[in-house]
Amino acid sequence: MQSQSTFKRCRDGLQQGIYMVINPLVRLMIKCGITPNIVTTIGLLGNLAAAAVFAYAALIYTPGEYHWGLVTLAGALIIGFSLFDMLDGQVARLGGMTSTFGALYDSVLDRYCELFSLGAIAFYLINTGYAVGALITFLALVGSIMVSYVRARAEGLDIECKVGFMQRPERVVVTSLAALITGLTGMFGDPNGFDPMIILIVAMAIIAVFANITAFARVAHCHRALNDRK
Repeated sequence: MQSQSTFKRCRDGLQQGIYMVINPLVRLMIKCGITPNIVTTIGLLGNLAAAAVFAYAALIYTPGEYHWGLVTLAGALIIGFSLFDMLDGQVARLGGMTSTFGALYDSVLDRYCELFSLGAIAFYLINTGYAVGALITFLALVGSIMVSYVRARAEGLDIECKVGFMQRPERVVVTSLAALITGLTGMFGDPNGFDPMIILIVAMAIIAVFANITAFARVAHCHRALNDRK
């Protein structure tokens, strides 16, 4: 419990630091009349673009030609447009535009972003001959969705459920950095040495393991909370 509390404090501190950096941009967006839902939609479109890049790299794959530049581009797109996931919340808070529908819309589009991103990575891996990597990515996708689903069901039962450390921000960071590093390693590394795809597959394995652990930890948390009500 203490380790989780320390992790949460570090995570919250990092988040507040990021807010200090992006708040001037947020205020400018508010002055321009940009709403939180517009920001959320832009984030989805950017993640769709990243997924399309991965899918295109998979479709044009030929033996030995992995199109590392496209993998790098996809990673950069995920990093860049996932920032909109923080921007929309700040636009809503600082602009006084918070709403129940906005929270719902944000959550739904977040799930779409993960489905498209991880689905496209799995498609890329299986088309390039990494079937096991594609299976691992599928398990990562299952864990990612279940983390969010358990929280949604818990909140429907009036239980706060934010336990676990492989939440969406962590999953986005792992996915985007892994794609970016994989692409750059493929572009500039030794073509006859280390296989860059291992970086992406290991990252997917980390998400697969810890996201599913987080989902079950949330189930256990809800079980204790419901027992305490008796």
